[in-house]
Amino acid sequence: MTTKVLLAHSYFLQLDPKQHAKMKPYPPLNTLHAATVLRTDGFDVAVFDAMLAADESEFQAAIEQHRPDVVVLFEDNFNFLSKMCLTRMREAAITMIGMAREAGARVAACGADVTDHAEVYLEAGAEACFLGEGEHTMRDVLARWTGDDPHQSLADIAGIATLVDGTVHSNGRRSIERHPDVFGQPARDLVDIAAYRDAWVSAHGKFSLNLVSTRGCPYSCNWCAKPIWGQRYSMRSAAEVADEVIHLARTYQPDHLWFADDIFGLRSDWLAAFADRVEAAGVRIPFTMQSRCDLMNEQALDALARSGCDEVWLGAESGSQRVLDAMDKEITVEQIRTARAGLARHGIRACFFIQFGYPGETWADIESTVALVSELLPDDIGVSVSYPLPGTRFHEMVKLELDEQANWAHSGDLAMMFHGTYPTEIYRELHLSLHDLLDLRRREAGLSRAQHAMLPDLPLDEHRARVEQRWIDLRAAEVTARNPNPTRLRIPVLSE
Repeated sequence: MTTKVLLAHSYFLQLDPKQHAKMKPYPPLNTLHAATVLRTDGFDVAVFDAMLAADESEFQAAIEQHRPDVVVLFEDNFNFLSKMCLTRMREAAITMIGMAREAGARVAACGADVTDHAEVYLEAGAEACFLGEGEHTMRDVLARWTGDDPHQSLADIAGIATLVDGTVHSNGRRSIERHPDVFGQPARDLVDIAAYRDAWVSAHGKFSLNLVSTRGCPYSCNWCAKPIWGQRYSMRSAAEVADEVIHLARTYQPDHLWFADDIFGLRSDWLAAFADRVEAAGVRIPFTMQSRCDLMNEQALDALARSGCDEVWLGAESGSQRVLDAMDKEITVEQIRTARAGLARHGIRACFFIQFGYPGETWADIESTVALVSELLPDDIGVSVSYPLPGTRFHEMVKLELDEQANWAHSGDLAMMFHGTYPTEIYRELHLSLHDLLDLRRREAGLSRAQHAMLPDLPLDEHRARVEQRWIDLRAAEVTARNPNPTRLRIPVLSE
C-alpha cells in the first residue's frame, strides 16, 4: 500500500496583521518543491497550505480528510517571512505537530526556525528535524520509515537532528544540492491557485504568482540569517527557469510574477540567456525581483528589460557609508545612486530596502538615509529595524543584550530586540515618517505615489503639513530620548 504523506507549512497570512493588510499571498514554493520530490519517489502526496487558511483548526480538518501516515512540516524556505521565525508561526507549528501525532502520524519538520531550534520541534513531538536544505534528507528519512525496519534509528542520516535516548543528536546541515534543476517544478496543482487569484484580484486588480531561480546568497551581510543554504549559492539553468515562466504564462495566465530569490541574476550572462529564451517564446510577463546595487551593470539591465522585469528591490539599507561598512554590505552609497539611475533609464521601478537601528547608528546616520531617499526618490521602500537572528555575526554582537523574547510575534512588530541607540517607539515612528516623506516628495514631483496602507490619504497641502509636523515631533522625540532623564516620548498618534 502506498504511503500517504501530508506536507504542510505553518505560515498563516491571517495571523500576521501587516501582511494580511497587504494581501499579497503566494503559494509555498519550497513546500511544493518537496511535494514534487516525494511524488517522484512514488508517495501519495497531499499539501495543507496554511497561507490562506484561517488558523490551525483547518489543519485538523486536513488530517481528518487525508489520514496521512506521515506529516512533514516543510516550511517555505524561499519566503522571507519564514526566515524571520515569527513566534506566532512557531506556536502554530507546535500545535500542528501535536495534532499530527494525536492522529497517529509520524512527523518530521524542516525550516529556518527548525534548523535554529530543533530541540523545540523535537520536544513538541517531531521525530526528525531536517537541518538546512531538506529535500534529500526528507527522502532518506521517508525511505527508512517505509523500509524493512521502519523504527530504525535516524541518527546516522546526514542533515538531521533527532532524539537519541532523550537527548538531541544533530549531524548538522548536509551539503546543498549544486544542481537544483533535479528538484523539478513545484507541484502547484496541490494548492488552490484559484483562491490565490481571487485574493489578488480582489485586493489589487491583478494576479501574481511566484517562482524561484536560485537557492542561497553568496554575500556576507552580517545581519542576514542563512540557516538553510549558508553562504552557498546554486542556480537553476536559465533554460529551465525560462521554460517555467512560459509554462506559467500558458497554464495560469498570471498578470505578474515574483522571483523569490534572495539574489536574482547574479550573473549577467545567465540573465541574457534567460531573456533570449522568453523573448523567443513570445512571452512577456512583468516581474519583480531582488538584487544588489553592484549587480546592475548594462548587460544585466538590458536583459532585465528584455525579459519583462518591471521592478527591482535593492538592499540599499542606509545612506551612511559608515553603517554600510559596519554591516559588511560591500556596496557604496554611490553605487546605490548609479543603480537607481540605471534602472530608471531602462524603465524599471527601483525600490529600496531600508534598515534602521544597526548598532552604532547615530541620528546623523539616520538623517543621511533620509536625505538619500529624498534625493533619489525610489519608487517604493520597505523599512525595518535591525533584527538579530541566530547564526549571524550581528546576533553574536548583541546576544548578551537580547530579552527573553528573541523573535517578533508578527512581521509588523518592529520591536528592538536589543539595546539600540533609541527605543522602539522612535524606530516605529521612523518607519512611518520615512514612508510618508517619500510619498509626499514623489507626489510633489508629479511621480506615481508610494503610499503606505497605515497612512490616510489627504489633499496635498494637508499631506505636506502632516509630514512637516511628523518630522518636527520625531526629531524632538529623538532629543528627548538622548536626555539622561527623559520624559515620556510624544510621537504622532498614527504610529500608536
